[in-house]
Amino acid sequence: MKKRITEYLAYIDALLEKEDVDWEHEKEKHLVQIAFFAHERQVHLIVMALFALATVISILYLNFSGSLIIVALVFALLVLLIPYVMHYYLLENSVQKMYEQYDRMMNKIEPSFQVKPDDKK
Repeated sequence: MKKRITEYLAYIDALLEKEDVDWEHEKEKHLVQIAFFAHERQVHLIVMALFALATVISILYLNFSGSLIIVALVFALLVLLIPYVMHYYLLENSVQKMYEQYDRMMNKIEPSFQVKPDDKK
């Protein structure tokens, strides 16, 4: 998934440097990709939240039981949770970048189209 999303972002960035492009067609294709990746992001958010909840519950249970099995469970959940957070971070930032790319496409179609700049930038 990481390779696919990074290659797609690079493809769109390169496309945005060109002028002789059917922007209406590319915009529609881009909206489909945004929908795919946004759905993937939503699914990963749910799974990550459930893993985090299971981890917290296991840690709380460990405080009361002290069982070695629960220690192993907490360790396993943490080992899985950390990469999940990193993957979700990639998905979230990539979808946000796709929104910005979409805005740039819209500006190519309608030069008067402007998005209010983000306050953080």
